[in-house]
Amino acid sequence: MKDRKSGIGFSIASAGEKMQQSGFAFFIYALFVILFMGLICVAVFFASVKGEEEVMVPQVVGKELSDALLEMQVKELYPKIILRYSDNPEDKGLILDQSPVAGSIVKAGKRINLTVSRGTVVDKVEDFKGWNIDDVKSHLKTLFAAMSKPLITLAEPLYEYNAAEAGTVLSQNPPAGKSISDPIVLKLVVSRGPENEKITVPNIVSLSLREIYSQMASSDLMFDFSAGETDANEPQIISQMPIANEVLSKNSRVEAVIGFPQAKGLSSTVYGIFKQTLPEYAYPLKMELMALPPSGGKSSSVVKFTHMGGSLSIPYAVPKNTVLILYVEGKEFSQITVRPSED
Repeated sequence: MKDRKSGIGFSIASAGEKMQQSGFAFFIYALFVILFMGLICVAVFFASVKGEEEVMVPQVVGKELSDALLEMQVKELYPKIILRYSDNPEDKGLILDQSPVAGSIVKAGKRINLTVSRGTVVDKVEDFKGWNIDDVKSHLKTLFAAMSKPLITLAEPLYEYNAAEAGTVLSQNPPAGKSISDPIVLKLVVSRGPENEKITVPNIVSLSLREIYSQMASSDLMFDFSAGETDANEPQIISQMPIANEVLSKNSRVEAVIGFPQAKGLSSTVYGIFKQTLPEYAYPLKMELMALPPSGGKSSSVVKFTHMGGSLSIPYAVPKNTVLILYVEGKEFSQITVRPSED
C-alpha cells in the first residue's frame, strides 16, 4: 500500500512540475507571439508612412501645354496652371515658366506650377477713329503696361486742319480689325481744328484778376502777361496789344500788362506771375493752375484754360508760401512755392 501511495504521490508531483514547466513555456511563447506581432505592426506602420517615390522634374518650358501635361503624368506630378498674357502672339498655349525648375528632385504627387501663355492682350487693331489722341495714348499705355514690349506703338501723329474738334483722330493705319501677329506701329491723322478760324480780340484793359481768369477760360486766344504797377488796391490789366476788336487767327497770342498794387509789403498777399516754358503742342491742351495753401489742406483751382504750349504766364495773388501747381491734361507738369521775395 505504501508503494502504491508513494507511486501516486510521485506521479502527482511529476505532473505538477510538468504543468509548471508548460506554463512557463506558454508564457515565453505568448511573449514571443506578442513581440512578433508588434514587429509586424511597426513594419506595416513604417511601410504605410514611407514617402512617395522621388522623381526628377522634367523640362517643359517652351512646350505645348498638352505635351507638358503628358510628361507630368508620366512622372506622377500634378500641374497647377497659371495663365498670363505674353508679348508674342505665337506664344499662346506654350509653357512660359515652371516651378520647381527642371532637374529638381521631388516626391511623386507634388504640384508643379506651370505658367501658360494665354496669348497677347489684343489680337486685332482697334478702331480709334473719333477718339481723342490723348485718350488713345492712355488706352495703349494701360493695355500694355504689363508687357516688356508693347504690341502697338504710336508714331508721331500727322496733324491737319479739319472741322472736327482739335485732337480728334481722323484716320489710322493699319486699319481697324487688322490681325496682330507682330508688333506694329500705329500711324494716326489727327485734327488741328478748323483752319484759319478768326477771333475778335476782346477788351481786357481794367479787368480784375478774377475777370482775367474768366477770360482765359473762355477765350481761344493765348495771353502773355508781364508785370506793371497800378494805384488801384487790386491787380488789373493796364494795357494790351493788339488792341480790342482786332481780328486774329484762333490761338494767337495777346500781350497784356497787369498792374499790381504798390504797397505789397503791407499785406500778407504775394503778387506775381507764374511762368513756365512748355513743349509746343499741335493743338490746345487742357491745363489748370492749382493753389495749395501754406497751412496744407485741400488745394483749390486758380484757373482752367487751354494752351498751345511754348511760353506760358499766369498772374496770381496768393498768401506767401502757397504752392502753385500746373497740370497739363490732368498730369502735374511743374510747381513753385510763392516766396515774399518775389514781391
